[in-house]
Amino acid sequence: MFGQQRKDIHPGLAVAVVLKKDQRSGKLTEGVVKDILTSAPYHSRGIKVRLEDGQVGRVQALIST
Repeated sequence: MFGQQRKDIHPGLAVAVVLKKDQRSGKLTEGVVKDILTSAPYHSRGIKVRLEDGQVGRVQALIST
């Protein structure tokens, strides 16, 4: 799983996140990072971010463009 290291994530990056409501199903939502909410340099379940559309979730994958 990617998205566990804060240094790999920055605003403007396209990512796939799992939203809180989708944690059981594991459904991924794609979007662009607006803010990084996790202050720690590493998080085992993924760095928490706010997407440009306002949704908040943990990064599960980086999307290459």
